[in-house]
Amino acid sequence: MAAGLVWIPLLVGLLAGLGGTEPPQSTLHPLVGRVFVHTLDHAAFLRPPERVAAPPVTRITYQAHLQGHPDLPRWLRYTQRSSRQPGFLYGAATPEDRGHQVIEVTAYNRDSFETTQQRLVLLIRDPEGPLLPYQAEFLVRSHDVEEVLPSAPASRFLTALGGLWEPGELQLLNITSALDRGGRVPLPIEGRKEGVYIKVGSASPFSTCLKMVASPDSHTRCAQGQPPLLSCYDTLAPHFRVAWCNVSLVDLSVPEPAEELPTPGDGVLERDPFFCPPTEATARDFLTHALVTLLVPLLLALLLALLLAYVMCCRREGRLKRDLATSAIQMVHHGTIRGNTEELRQMAASREVPRPLSTLPMFNVRTGERRPPRGDSAQVPLILDQH
Repeated sequence: MAAGLVWIPLLVGLLAGLGGTEPPQSTLHPLVGRVFVHTLDHAAFLRPPERVAAPPVTRITYQAHLQGHPDLPRWLRYTQRSSRQPGFLYGAATPEDRGHQVIEVTAYNRDSFETTQQRLVLLIRDPEGPLLPYQAEFLVRSHDVEEVLPSAPASRFLTALGGLWEPGELQLLNITSALDRGGRVPLPIEGRKEGVYIKVGSASPFSTCLKMVASPDSHTRCAQGQPPLLSCYDTLAPHFRVAWCNVSLVDLSVPEPAEELPTPGDGVLERDPFFCPPTEATARDFLTHALVTLLVPLLLALLLALLLAYVMCCRREGRLKRDLATSAIQMVHHGTIRGNTEELRQMAASREVPRPLSTLPMFNVRTGERRPPRGDSAQVPLILDQH
């Protein structure tokens, strides 16, 4: 009875949630080629009871998916370190993702077992302003991805990076966890982080310092286990520990040359002193060669077949000639052996002739006692194994 009373409030809450109105909806405006970060805060999903100023720390986990699909779109990712910390939806949309997308988010309260839903309407469009042809990607080993997604750490990174770049506005293009790039989960040691890739773009060209970091000499030093060349002061240290050997620079200001398609030729090789084929070929009749190639093997095969037929059929000796060529003594001996064989076969078939005394048991094999033969039976086989 007590268990039934406990389940009643839960059923009432479930029915109230099912019969409620549509989940709240928010409209967001991601930009193509720019990082998009949306924080899933607990306060936006909690329903605090009345007369409570601030809700206690509640454990909430989230599940997000594209409307009508089981997963998120390919450009959007979700991360949450623990149920007591907020979750993040982040990524960078591509030109193929322009348009309208609806993300459904479900929050699970691990303490009260309640669920809350929200809809995020994403209106993806092209960014305004100048293009960012100069792009650089840095591997920050001192942070995890959820530590860089909030606006404050991202702004500090751009501010510190401004000291290494030419004067100009820097913008975040993408943020990716090192685990998504094939990185390994670090050991549970204090200070070890998973790492995060931060991609930054600008309309200003790269500084001499960044070009030196990405130079072939720096790659050679990195391959030998030495630090790369850095001609300026590292303004990112000590807050951001950057792996300078993993810095990559992309310059989109100069368009890549189009691939030259091969032009079809006339099929004739150019004049070469080492290869001078004849310009004209004399007409030749290959009928004679074809006949010789085909007829000669056929004639040889026919001759061999005729020779074999003559040897097998025309040169065969008859039985009478064989008997005449054999001596009389050999023929008598052969006839005697054949007659005796036939007689033995007839005797074995009838089994009515009395057995020879030499085949009867005369003594006991075990005791050695000699006994006279008790009787004779023609039904005992000559060879005891023939039963």
